[in-house]
Amino acid sequence: MSHIIKPSEAEQEANEGLAVPRDRRAFLKWSGGAAVAILAMRGAVLASEGNGLFSLPIAQDGTAVDLGKGDFGILNYAYALEQLEAAFYTQVTQNFYSGATDEERQVLTQIRDHEIAHREFFKAALGKKAIPALQANFSAVDFRSRDSVLNTSRTFEDLGVSAYNGAGQLFKSATFLLLAGKIVSVEARHAAAIRDLLQPRTAYFSGDDVTDPSTGLDPARRPSEVLQAAAPFIRTPVTANNLPTS
Repeated sequence: MSHIIKPSEAEQEANEGLAVPRDRRAFLKWSGGAAVAILAMRGAVLASEGNGLFSLPIAQDGTAVDLGKGDFGILNYAYALEQLEAAFYTQVTQNFYSGATDEERQVLTQIRDHEIAHREFFKAALGKKAIPALQANFSAVDFRSRDSVLNTSRTFEDLGVSAYNGAGQLFKSATFLLLAGKIVSVEARHAAAIRDLLQPRTAYFSGDDVTDPSTGLDPARRPSEVLQAAAPFIRTPVTANNLPTS
């Protein structure tokens, strides 16, 4: 890329001096508010450089979308995943499953807002290099069922965390790596919140199935692994043949 945009003083201030709430719902709102503010600032800076928001054509069925190469290919990879998550939570919150508690509605709505902010950030950052809007396939999800919705949400959030963890090492730009780190921290909070809804007040929020008990680390999956896992939920064929591998 032609130049690197350094964090502004306002962006640095947004990361400093924030009091962390102890209540889980308040904590989600706090973390998302800080993240959305930072992403909005970054999007505004990029827009001023001529890469503003614009309408993208929707990819047609059967037409493969290639993510591209280099750092922009990795950004498109993240953008594809954020499109999927935003579409899922939008559908969840349009008609909540029967018996959804106020807490569940609030958590799922807040996550929806975060994912939309992430999606729009990548759309702005990529500009004309952005892939089209992908078509989701949620036919395997029963949106009337709490178990189906929350377990699908857990799958998406766990997958998203591992995707960012695996993609970080592929960035050449330190700026993009920094931004990915800010987003993955929010995705991890989503995963913990959803897991706590499934098994309240247990160790499941960071269970041994996602956090290695010997290292205390989450998994890092390669784009090929993540896209294979996400494929059943994306109707638009996506190819990643040109993404960096190291």
